[in-house]
Amino acid sequence: MEQRTLLALMVFSSLIVLAETNDQKPAVEIYSLHVDCKVTSRFAHTVITSRIVNRANESREATFEVELPKTAFITNFSMSIDGEVYPGIIKEKAAAQNEYDSAVSQGQSAGLVKITDRKLEQFHVSVSIAAASKVTFELTYEELLKRQLGKYELLIKVRPKQLVKHFQIDVHIFEPQGIHFLETDSTFMTNELTEALTKEQNETKAHILFKPTLDQQKKNSELDETLLNGDFVVRYDVKREATAGDIQIVNGYFVHYFAPQEMPVFPKNVIFVIDRSGSMTGRKIEQTRDALLKILQDLRQEDHFSFITFNHKVVEWQSSLLPATEENVASAAALVQTLTARGGTDISGALLAAVGVLDKAEGLPERSVSMIILLTDGQPTSGERNVEVIQENVQKAINGKYALFCLGFGFDVSYKFLEKMALSNGGIARRIYENADAALQLQGFYQEVATPILMQIEMQYPENSVEGLTKNNFKLFFEGSEIIVSGKISNELDLLPVEIKAQSHTSNLTLKEEANVKEKEQVFQNQRYIFGNFIERLWAYLTIQQLLEKAISAQEEDQKALEAQALDLSLQYSFVTPLTSMVVTKPQQQEELANKPTEADNEKPSNVPAGASFQRLHSRMPWEDDSVAVGLRGGRPAGRRRSELQTVSNGKRFSTVSRLRNAKLAQPIVDEHPQLLLQLPRQNERICLNIDQRAQSSVPLLSDPEQGLTVMGKLGDGINHFVQFDINYVNPPVQIHVYTHAILVSHNNKNNWLSWTTSTSSTIQGLAVSVEKEKSVTASLPDTVTVKISLVKFPEDFLGLYFLNTDRFSDKVTGVLGQFYSKAQFGSNSSNDQRAVERLLRMSGSEHKVSRLYKKDYRLESASEPVSCWSIDLTP
Repeated sequence: MEQRTLLALMVFSSLIVLAETNDQKPAVEIYSLHVDCKVTSRFAHTVITSRIVNRANESREATFEVELPKTAFITNFSMSIDGEVYPGIIKEKAAAQNEYDSAVSQGQSAGLVKITDRKLEQFHVSVSIAAASKVTFELTYEELLKRQLGKYELLIKVRPKQLVKHFQIDVHIFEPQGIHFLETDSTFMTNELTEALTKEQNETKAHILFKPTLDQQKKNSELDETLLNGDFVVRYDVKREATAGDIQIVNGYFVHYFAPQEMPVFPKNVIFVIDRSGSMTGRKIEQTRDALLKILQDLRQEDHFSFITFNHKVVEWQSSLLPATEENVASAAALVQTLTARGGTDISGALLAAVGVLDKAEGLPERSVSMIILLTDGQPTSGERNVEVIQENVQKAINGKYALFCLGFGFDVSYKFLEKMALSNGGIARRIYENADAALQLQGFYQEVATPILMQIEMQYPENSVEGLTKNNFKLFFEGSEIIVSGKISNELDLLPVEIKAQSHTSNLTLKEEANVKEKEQVFQNQRYIFGNFIERLWAYLTIQQLLEKAISAQEEDQKALEAQALDLSLQYSFVTPLTSMVVTKPQQQEELANKPTEADNEKPSNVPAGASFQRLHSRMPWEDDSVAVGLRGGRPAGRRRSELQTVSNGKRFSTVSRLRNAKLAQPIVDEHPQLLLQLPRQNERICLNIDQRAQSSVPLLSDPEQGLTVMGKLGDGINHFVQFDINYVNPPVQIHVYTHAILVSHNNKNNWLSWTTSTSSTIQGLAVSVEKEKSVTASLPDTVTVKISLVKFPEDFLGLYFLNTDRFSDKVTGVLGQFYSKAQFGSNSSNDQRAVERLLRMSGSEHKVSRLYKKDYRLESASEPVSCWSIDLTP
């Protein structure tokens, strides 16, 4: 079947400039915003310039935020305030951290760059500017574009949050191979805005200009609200010939692009290794099922496949690989639909079992590609738990025969562990973000590796005439991707020969090409789209990326040498990489650091020493029990999510594992938000309550007849948190229904809806109801307990309930939550030692063993750090 292959430019850049506003016109006004992107042979150079004026009569703060691709390197940043320029200076990261404050010295970013999305990271800087002053922000970053699924895509997220007098996006593209296909798209485009978009294109060049006027930006003529809120996308394809690729040369540096088309696809022998431990409960296992069902439909008839599922037990679906016949695929789909999650996580046993199945497989096609795809969301907690031993054993078992791809679901996984294991075995690692589209992420990854068309690819160049050659041997090539090799040519070379050797499904290939150095260099002469020695910078970018990747799986001595090379190039070419920092100086000599985060930085460090196991507090964790949790008890219910070991800090998600005080003694585990958090009256103790997921649709949380107060709650569908609270007062007769999207106040058959997006307050016969914008709602009545509900918006919207002035509860208070305020007492023989991990709690005439956990505190007045609490699970 003939298939069109799209090349597109994959640059994700989103600009958000926030400004303080009033009802009429912004006090801090963005009067000019320009995004200028030059793309030359896949290498993108983007400059974002924002000009802001303070029209207020006093100093105001201007904040500049840009979302850029994780794969991009920042190369320059400057602020110009009233004519004085404050440039960013790139230094060695270690030296910069030692030079500045303690937060930076501990390896934490000073807040200028953070990961915000699976594809994006955010650059953020704020500065105070005087009345009537102006500031110009300018940020530059560069990226070598990676071809995925046959296309590159330029995506600019536009969110200025106000009308901008001079708004402009310029995209210049120069592709010497020729532009075959070009289109633009946008999520916010209207007929009026379409008139602001122009596109010019010839054989090798394109210019896209988006320049809307103020009137075109407006949602309507009466309101000064902007339409510019969404994605602006450019896609294009280039012309290709059936040769050994395309070679381009500038000032002695070359780049070689190789992306063969219309070649037969290798049959695959693939084993899906799927985590079904307790941490996968709920949405994760549902999304995994959805993705696997679609992936099964994408298997080719000549493919062979099997499944291995694991928790603390490893289960092989079949003892051997099966051909992807209609019958076998249907049988596998039936298995997938029955997947449930409970138990521990034996990653080592599952992977070694998968290798064993491939080793003993018979009757597979002679020319085929064998691969293992691991999906897990947690740490190894069963079987072998020493990560270095697991990595060593898996690498020894695979021994270069198969490719291992590791998918980490969420933020409880150790991404470094998965990444090293994948890179050591010819594959890649990918984090699957816990969003609504997680199933699509899984399918998208499979599509990237579903069509191998070449293996054992060798790109050969004359050894004596080429220096600094980047990686030129590749185990697999997948349809829709692209191989890129770069290096430096010696001065005396007139012709650059290249020879490509590879294995296809049907034969061994040898492709040859010869590039005339002088002719190739003339292609880029006097091109206004070209930015400096772009191929030299491309070579440096690619070399740094590959050195850092190689260092991940290298031994310690080799790792240091590789990082030293990458650091030298980063400083020489002014790239902000994981080894360098940009020092940003503000007025009054204030300084901050912009560090380059990695995917592994997007989780809380485990502090596990090299070679250590992931330790646990108990020899057998409660959730590894196959029994079902019932009633009231301490600790965690069986089957409850082990990898709810999350915390949220400064808008980020971090994963944690049980950490070691030393090599032997484990500290308490840090967990995520509890469903309910309460402070025992007259006792300096916190209780964390979790309602079992089998709870009724409406949970009677609290009733106090003397206070005239009743509180009910409803759990969300699959998120294991409350999404609705109903507060009922007897006098005055008021009902307050709090949802994640709005608040409804009812009194005397009159309904009043309150929005979370606006701070507001009202009083009904002494009952004060106040909303703090996007944070909390409070209900207070004189001489009555105050009810407060927090809105938590990450990772999924839910509500957190707590009470103030709890000493006002009467002895008659009842309910799932209320009983703790009247009847709960810790046993007199319980230790008050802060290091204690278990205690006895007396309540309703019985004793219950409770366990100390560390939870994220949703109460707004509390610090953002996790707090210690005694954890109890309830079934109403």
